[in-house]
Amino acid sequence: MSAGTLERVVVVGNGIAGLTAADTLREAGFDGELTVVGDEPHPAYSRPALSKALLLDGAGVSSHTLPPAGHGATELLGVRATGLDLDLRIVTLDDGTALPYDRVVLATGSRARRLSELPDEITLRGLDDALTLRRRLAGRPSVLVVGGGPLGMEIASGCLAAGCPVTLVSQGMPLAAQLGPHLAGVFTAAARDRGLTLVETGGARVEGRPGDARVVLEEGAVLTAELLLTAVGDVPNTEWLAGTGLVANGAVPVDARGLARPDVAAAGDLAALPTAQGPRRIPLWSSAVEQAKAAARALVHGTGAPPLTFQPYFWTEQFGLTLKAVGHLPAAGEPAYADGAPGGGPALLTWSQEDGTTTTAAALDHRIPIPRLRRMTGAAT
Repeated sequence: MSAGTLERVVVVGNGIAGLTAADTLREAGFDGELTVVGDEPHPAYSRPALSKALLLDGAGVSSHTLPPAGHGATELLGVRATGLDLDLRIVTLDDGTALPYDRVVLATGSRARRLSELPDEITLRGLDDALTLRRRLAGRPSVLVVGGGPLGMEIASGCLAAGCPVTLVSQGMPLAAQLGPHLAGVFTAAARDRGLTLVETGGARVEGRPGDARVVLEEGAVLTAELLLTAVGDVPNTEWLAGTGLVANGAVPVDARGLARPDVAAAGDLAALPTAQGPRRIPLWSSAVEQAKAAARALVHGTGAPPLTFQPYFWTEQFGLTLKAVGHLPAAGEPAYADGAPGGGPALLTWSQEDGTTTTAAALDHRIPIPRLRRMTGAAT
């Protein structure tokens, strides 16, 4: 079908994907009626900051703030999208509002996956979650974190820095599935040096009753703490799209420009991008930004817009280390050292394919700029 007239665009989601899409629509020449819907009452903010500086009691509470939006859209915050009618081109909201559109951007992101319905199980996904956790850490409670991915390790690092005794439960070696064995080993060693208690397990579940939650390991051990946090993945927010035919395997598949159909774009955690392995989600901050830029341009210019060309970028701060990585992770095998040397300290590492091309460059040094990493992998800066 033809996308038709372009006078009204609705962006559903006010995270970084929605914000970037709205800004890019303006940059691409769209000067019509623009509406942004956000289910949180807050302006757009930096989600990666929530598990880093914002957790520390001695730090300010502005590390998550972003510059004021410049897209000039009508912002409807604190309301949730409940339905999408593709034939009538209407987005419905939970307050009864019906928003007509000529194009729509789906950017409702994802929510934390939970292991139970117990109120004792805390997850960290939004700003209110982070502020609540920050207040609770001020009492220096014992903390049990379930999940050995980047978010779980960042939370554990923040809790340790806040002066709490922390135990982290991980299915296998923490970070190995995301970063590869070498980098995971570097961060695991740093975590232990900082005082983190690591428990590796084949699996874990949360059970009990309100006020008495506990973690039961596959091997039979039972762990408890004053504060229980889980970081075991996310679930795309696609329920409001039921009946549209846009959702497959829990996500919204899009083409190389980020379009699910000519008048519908999707970007961020709910979008599944075309890859050599089939449609895949890439739930990274940098990916959401690049997806949103490509999708917004495609809504305005159609096939005249360039397809998404994206090289993954990953960043984390935890246990006194900063990692910036450009390229595909996890990185297999041992790296070559462009700077630094094995044994700790700042280093610049690369992993290469058999043909000699560099596929991943990683810096264990906050001073090394991202453009340098991109040049090392042959990517444009």
